[in-house]
Amino acid sequence: MFSRVARSARNTPSLPRASRALQARQFSSLDLIPDEPAGPSVVTQKIPGPKGLAASKEIDAFQDPRTHVIVPNYEESKGNYIVDADGNVILDVFAQISSIGIGYNVPALLELGKTDEFIKAALNRPALGSFPPVQWAEWLRTGLLTVQPKGLDQLITTLCGSSANETAFKCSFMAYRQRERGSPDAPFTKEEMDSCMDNQSPGAPQLSVLSFKSGFHGRLFGSLSATRSKAIHKVDIPAFDWPSAPFPALKYPLQEHVKENEAEEKRCLEEYEKILIESKSARPVAAVIIEPILSEGGDKHASPAFFRSLRLIAKKHGAFFIVDEVQTGVGATGTFWAHEKWGLQEGEEPDFVTFSKKMQAAGVFHKKETRPNAPYRNYNTWMGDPMRALQARKMIDIIRQHNLVSHTASTGASLASSFKSLFASSAAAGKVSNFRGEGDGTYLAWDLATPAMRDSFVGKMRNHGILIGGCGEQTVRLRPMLTFGEKHAEILVGTAEKVLKEL
Repeated sequence: MFSRVARSARNTPSLPRASRALQARQFSSLDLIPDEPAGPSVVTQKIPGPKGLAASKEIDAFQDPRTHVIVPNYEESKGNYIVDADGNVILDVFAQISSIGIGYNVPALLELGKTDEFIKAALNRPALGSFPPVQWAEWLRTGLLTVQPKGLDQLITTLCGSSANETAFKCSFMAYRQRERGSPDAPFTKEEMDSCMDNQSPGAPQLSVLSFKSGFHGRLFGSLSATRSKAIHKVDIPAFDWPSAPFPALKYPLQEHVKENEAEEKRCLEEYEKILIESKSARPVAAVIIEPILSEGGDKHASPAFFRSLRLIAKKHGAFFIVDEVQTGVGATGTFWAHEKWGLQEGEEPDFVTFSKKMQAAGVFHKKETRPNAPYRNYNTWMGDPMRALQARKMIDIIRQHNLVSHTASTGASLASSFKSLFASSAAAGKVSNFRGEGDGTYLAWDLATPAMRDSFVGKMRNHGILIGGCGEQTVRLRPMLTFGEKHAEILVGTAEKVLKEL
């Protein structure tokens, strides 16, 4: 069922000779992980099995285990396959909620872990803001900064996606107030310095961050105030009084509903601009934050023109623009950054791009004019982790060497074709709808008829040796690693067909 893609689509003349040679044949995960399992192997009646359940019960003595899916044995896991406590070998197309870039126990990364450079970076963890390693500039210039989004040459490293977004919020607020004062060098007034200590204005200004309904940006206080995906994340937690705008409820397939979708996007853009205008009198919007695909909220898509309009309208009304690429970044959608597909011109770039997950490191790329005007304004003890910066550098090198972003794009195109055929068959009749993500690499999703059916599908897939994820109310989402390829896709689609028949 899995159709092959023309290899010529991956030929890029500007690539080094070694990379062009790799493109002469289809990439295989075995190129990086020679001992990757050939397929799933299920040895228990259900997953998790008795040992996995016992492991969760042991953890329950001191930590809530109710969100456990499985308890893995990471020492035995390899490539695209995760092994659980019972010895089940499972094809992982959820990848730790989209957090594993190229696989488990990749030999090249294990070799990095054995080097003196890596060991000493891990064991002598510095307070980076005050005591950066002498190699810090080199590590970033040869790693994370080689994939900086267009127009963003500044980098703040952080600990996770939530802290990356909160850092971008703080930078936005500070830059917004600097702009209001007329100069980054304008001194703070005594009233500002005194009032901020009582959480009062003008030192603690009544500014806001605008986010979108169904968006997810993290679980810390600021990022949680911008999160709009599920009530269970937010209930009982005090929140900032920040606005949310509607995100288009598009009809799929997109190409069959062009007029209706254009009208829906126009409606949402008009409401969005209205909120920006109305907020100026009470709680001005200092920043707008958006995911290129609303992931936790149900894998919701919009057109490149919609996102470009969001950016231009934010700029028109003086709001900084944050693109949250925590889940979509690092090649998952067939371009290194998902917002590359929006067609932004020079001068239209985002002000901030946040990242984490597949990068295994976290941080914020931004423009120099949004650097705080004084030290210690965006600061904490760790400010990231040199060990993770080294890991990210090695992964970026592997991604380039094996052309894994193009591989993911072509794999996703063929995988989408195979799923379209499956979902048009009798096995999926009345069960599957709204298949989406074509053109976005392996970032594919679909809805099941009910939330209960979605949960049953995910559970049955796991019992057949496929770890897959859900989001929103009734959506199934794919988040495989960049080394996911044709052989994995054949197993995935074949198992999905079997499970759909069981529903």
